[in-house]
Amino acid sequence: MSSLSRKWRCRSCGYIYDEALGFPEEGIEPGTPFETIPEDLFYCPDCGTEKQDFELMDY
Repeated sequence: MSSLSRKWRCRSCGYIYDEALGFPEEGIEPGTPFETIPEDLFYCPDCGTEKQDFELMDY
C-alpha cells in the first residue's frame, strides 16, 4: 500500500481522513501525510476532536 492511500479514523465519531484526498476545504492538499499536519491545525470536521484522537486504519 502506498503512503498516499493511508486512511486515519477519528476514534470519537468515525470520520475518515484519506491522505490521497487531503482536506482542501481546510488548506490540506491531496497527498498530505497525516503526520505532517500540525497538531494545532487539524480537528475532526464532524465532531471537533483533536488530531491525537485519530488512528491509522488497518486493512
